[in-house]
Amino acid sequence: MGAYAKIGEVNTWYDEEGSGDSLVLFHGGLSTNKTWAAQIPPLAACFRVMAPERRGHGHTADSEGPMSYDLMAQDMIGFFDTVVGGPAHIVGWSDGGIVGLIVAMDRPDLVRKLIVISANFNTSGLVPGALEEMASMTADSDDLAMFRAAYEAVAPDGPKHWPVAFAKFQAMVSTQPNITGAELARIGSPTLVLAGDDDMISPEHSLALYRAIPNSELALVPGTSHALMMEKPDLVNRLMMDFLQNEPAPTIMPFRRRPGTIADEP
Repeated sequence: MGAYAKIGEVNTWYDEEGSGDSLVLFHGGLSTNKTWAAQIPPLAACFRVMAPERRGHGHTADSEGPMSYDLMAQDMIGFFDTVVGGPAHIVGWSDGGIVGLIVAMDRPDLVRKLIVISANFNTSGLVPGALEEMASMTADSDDLAMFRAAYEAVAPDGPKHWPVAFAKFQAMVSTQPNITGAELARIGSPTLVLAGDDDMISPEHSLALYRAIPNSELALVPGTSHALMMEKPDLVNRLMMDFLQNEPAPTIMPFRRRPGTIADEP
């Protein structure tokens, strides 16, 4: 069920389904919360699932000025205060994963468990050529047809605003995020780092993210790309549900998690 909530200057759209412990889904860049279509039904069977759409995305209007991950994270903190009403689990994909990292760093009191899917913490995390490819795209590129159609179908700013929103996105991803290992080390929530083995985010970068967050787990999903939640939804959903519903299994031969050891530096 969709509704709007006033979060500061932004009239933020969100869908809500299910009951139980709260779980908030942060969608990716240029997309809407419909990208969670394969995740919401199984998650909503166990959780109160909320899927907000950030400023300039989906049903939520754009605002004056540039896009930034920090600004969108502050919006989502406002969403917690206004709609969620307390701590929740966060699952973020791509840009939504970056926003989830910032929320977990800035407001650890709001985050119970965190799942970060295919997210980078700095611009060097993308595979060679990916950043250049995004920079070369134009708003009417065929490669953007799916994102463009989703935006134009529901955007309150109208189809003509798509080139403006896309230009803001391009400018943001060319220089952001710039999160340090020391900042990631502040994340105290249990965290699952998920990525595809043929992701836009390099496996080495996902490994560095896992190493930088003290209480974290790592899974590379075989045979998938940046869109792993859509490509292998059953496997991704099982990994997510196991992490969210269970405590870590005791391991027989731990090294990183051996009592008294310090997590590797990124």
